[in-house]
Amino acid sequence: MPFCGSSEDGTRIFYRRFGHGNTKVLLIIGLAATHDSWEPQIKGLTGAIEPNDEEEAASIDGDGNLDCDDEESQSGIEVCCFDNRGVGESSIPMKKSQYTTTIMAKDALALLDHLDWKRAHVFGHSMGAMIACKLAALAPERICSLALLNVTGGGFECFPKIDRQIISLAYRFLRAKTPEQRATVDLETHYTKEYLNEYVGLHTRREILYQEYVKAISSAGMQSNCGFEGQVNACWKHKMTAKELDTIRSSRFLISVIHGRYDIIAQLDHARKLAKMLQPSTRMVELQAGHLVTHERTDEVNQALMNLINASKSKQKPEEWYYIPERQTGCLSIRGLLSSLLIVYQLLGKLQLSFLYVIGIFLMGYEHLRNLFTSTRTVKSCILQFLVQK
Repeated sequence: MPFCGSSEDGTRIFYRRFGHGNTKVLLIIGLAATHDSWEPQIKGLTGAIEPNDEEEAASIDGDGNLDCDDEESQSGIEVCCFDNRGVGESSIPMKKSQYTTTIMAKDALALLDHLDWKRAHVFGHSMGAMIACKLAALAPERICSLALLNVTGGGFECFPKIDRQIISLAYRFLRAKTPEQRATVDLETHYTKEYLNEYVGLHTRREILYQEYVKAISSAGMQSNCGFEGQVNACWKHKMTAKELDTIRSSRFLISVIHGRYDIIAQLDHARKLAKMLQPSTRMVELQAGHLVTHERTDEVNQALMNLINASKSKQKPEEWYYIPERQTGCLSIRGLLSSLLIVYQLLGKLQLSFLYVIGIFLMGYEHLRNLFTSTRTVKSCILQFLVQK
């Protein structure tokens, strides 16, 4: 099995390679997921479904390119995907301090060195996009282009929009002990309801995907608590400094920020803010999907990634590449405003009830103390009268 030794604390990183060609693509997956989650992109970019044999006879030259006479192979794409530390076949460090996006970016950099890839297109999803940002700031000379899918800026931006659905999902996720329980939660977290309810033949996507998720989780095993908590810690502590952002901007490689509009985990506004911070090299691509946009809108995502690769090869200028769509206006904005007003109204209603409850408790206490004080005064008066009469 192919492993790469990281320069950080002796961690071993499990990886797979697919396809052949001079164009190198490194895929970095997100929280709690393994390299298998990139399957739709691996097929779309390389056309391959089986990993390359670790012992294949192809030689690699000093530029990290396959030395092959086959023109089609040379002009193709080779992809590498891997399991982050803490999940899958990679090592699982025991301390939370061993999980940061900077440390995980160094894992990815060690993998590039191990493969002898001088430069690569780096695509990351969710936590993987945070890691990709750190890698781009750490070694910008190794980056051909950068794709950030369903990304946030880390820290408080990792918090989803709090509502009844999210609270329910979080509760069920933490209590999930079996692949079946975990699969149910994952589906609702990753996809939109509309997508899950679509029929493919006689069955809905929900039914089909449920079986696939149970099978995948059963074969790979549930992620350890140590690995999950460590990766969550990495997301929580992630932050791009002004210097790191300036390093990425000044490197002027092209960037795509791809996001599902209905992502309940990584909110769209945070991705838009990061895209603006990285201008003028960024292009924002918003799709009708949830958090796992790579699966829900596979063709559109793959096309966006190929557009990025081709634009980078043709040396398109960042200013020509730059595009961030304006916020949607009109009826949708009014609907959003009304929705926000309704939430505020409901909150005020709850606060009003809470306020009345507190006032009620206070009045009851006051009444009780007044009655007690009155009773005490009455007792004292009776005692005084008794003493006087004596």
